[in-house]
Amino acid sequence: MNHAGPTPHPGSNPTSEAPQVEERQLLPSFGNIKLVWFVYGVFGLLLLITFAFVIFQPIKVLPRVRLAPGYILTDQDGNTVNNEQYRGKLTLYNFTYTRCQPPGCRQLDFIMKEVQDRVDEVETYGLPVEFVTITIDPAHDTPQVFQAYAKDIGADTTRWRFLTSDDPKQIRRVVGTGFQVYYNQKADGQIEFIPTMILVDGWGIVRGIYNGRVYLPETERILNHLNVVADEAAFSKGANRVGYEAAHLFLCYAD
Repeated sequence: MNHAGPTPHPGSNPTSEAPQVEERQLLPSFGNIKLVWFVYGVFGLLLLITFAFVIFQPIKVLPRVRLAPGYILTDQDGNTVNNEQYRGKLTLYNFTYTRCQPPGCRQLDFIMKEVQDRVDEVETYGLPVEFVTITIDPAHDTPQVFQAYAKDIGADTTRWRFLTSDDPKQIRRVVGTGFQVYYNQKADGQIEFIPTMILVDGWGIVRGIYNGRVYLPETERILNHLNVVADEAAFSKGANRVGYEAAHLFLCYAD
């Protein structure tokens, strides 16, 4: 008995259906093509925005260098002062000692004085600006010595404080370890140090370091940096925050 299968329809190809199914499965749908082009478009737009941001830098910021150290010190009036009192303010620090006299010793307090006298020219959107000088010679620079020194240089002590301590090791921890400012007392009593000013924002983050070892810091540059940090504090909210974070990401730093 012949058990042959069904007779194929005349003109039909028994193997033609499978390849046609496979071909249909390999062809991408119109919806998938649109999705691919959409992804490419978004990626290209992001690249274009990134390129434009890096080239044109519409927002300028200062780097977030590191956290400023905590401290508890004594000011020229004998009052206890700590770093938390400067939260929500822009603070410009200087590290020196009163016996540092030019030309043999490079002194930056006169630059602090210039910034103090011109700080009202800067738009800070209500953000207070304070000044702090921390001694690196606490054995000599007592509160009484600092009182006379502040008067001599014309400091406005309502917003410029001069800090010292009875403990030289505490000064070393704050200045040398915390702010990372080098200084060393020689056998003859002279102090070798790198004249430095440091800008700290209202969150306690170091935003600017002005080293006066070779060239003196420029007053105009410091004033501009105060404005840059104040701008960020005032406007980096809501949707604008994305732009400021992008400026940090792409290193769009002010000169």
